[in-house]
Amino acid sequence: MQLGNSSIAIIGLGYVGLPLAVEFGKKRKVIGYDISEIRINELKKGIDNTLETSIAELKNATHLSFTKNLEDLNECEIFIITVPTPINENKKPDLSPLKKASEMIGSILQKGNLVIYESTVYPGATEEVCVPILEEKSGLIFNKEFYCGYSPERINPGDKEHRITNIKKVTSGSTPKIAKIVDELYQEIITEGTHMAKSIKVAEAAKVIENTQRDVNIALINELSLIFNALDIDTESVLEAAGTKWNFLPFKPGLVGGHCIGVDPYYLTHKALEVGYNPEMILAGRKINDKMGFFIADQVSNLMKEKGINLNNSNVLIMGLAFKENCPDIRNTKVVDMIKVFEDLKCNVDVYDPWVNQDVALNEYDIKLIKEPIKGRYDAIVLAVAHDTFKDFTSNQINAFGKDIHVIYDIKYLLSSENVDGRL
Repeated sequence: MQLGNSSIAIIGLGYVGLPLAVEFGKKRKVIGYDISEIRINELKKGIDNTLETSIAELKNATHLSFTKNLEDLNECEIFIITVPTPINENKKPDLSPLKKASEMIGSILQKGNLVIYESTVYPGATEEVCVPILEEKSGLIFNKEFYCGYSPERINPGDKEHRITNIKKVTSGSTPKIAKIVDELYQEIITEGTHMAKSIKVAEAAKVIENTQRDVNIALINELSLIFNALDIDTESVLEAAGTKWNFLPFKPGLVGGHCIGVDPYYLTHKALEVGYNPEMILAGRKINDKMGFFIADQVSNLMKEKGINLNNSNVLIMGLAFKENCPDIRNTKVVDMIKVFEDLKCNVDVYDPWVNQDVALNEYDIKLIKEPIKGRYDAIVLAVAHDTFKDFTSNQINAFGKDIHVIYDIKYLLSSENVDGRL
């Protein structure tokens, strides 16, 4: 295969696929494909509800078009698959979107074509799971009649400083020649440069440990915050003191959700268990981080009891639903764990997040967002996400949402310690 003027099909136009399609669409012919007709129609109008690209950026991608029709991809030579790789209710990898995408592309694959995967997987998944599907559906022979690459996504939703073009890209290919072609392709759009991994498995492993490392580090800080809370020591003050040493890692406690950090470790542990290794530290970190929402809700309810507030039929305000600040992404948000605890305690819960689409919140979690908090209504207020819009609130403004006697719990250190009743 030669790179030449090969046209590209991007499969999946979410937080990962769309920015990729936009950048490549400035350089060569790109067709963005998504199974959602609503998503395709919005993009054709220049609307990106993920807020990862602007109207101007979409217009500048002059070689980019959008479709939900598979036959429109028949003339493409390169297919880049960016579909989600979630976990199921048992915290096992759910590869069904990846398998379906592979089946679909396999049905139109032609000799000489290249299929690149960006979805996060466990080491070996591309060649052990995806390639056999491509072979079966296409009738073509891997590494003779078609080829594969793997280049893990590193998109950070809501981050306007670290964009796809200025984050170094790891690349790989199924043969040494293909590895070079994949690397050259991404060099067209990545100004920060690329790193060509020795194999697809190496690239897969590199991606999955990036977020596993962050997960374990945050779990350590979360556990420390649980200890310091029991000792009546302010965690932020401890971290500030420890942070005066040059090599102290500046992690903070909090909820760990989203499409990467809260999911990727389970992909690695799944493969580790498959080959007979029990990954104790990774699973311990996951266990700690997965329980933080429940721990916080328990702390808030205890603070309410201490103030003589009856939990039954009390009003609780949750400020923030997105899994992180300044983005509308609610995938795997751990805020829902807190909401469930409060609802089980028969509290009335209002969730306020001006970043999140109300229809998405309703469809994904059956949560009806409020347009704005009501002054004087709440028995407890939980600052759950550090949106810039929330940082603009003064402590007096937030207190004004509460009744005469109320609790303020600050997960994200938005207020000073003397202005809150509790925090991690």
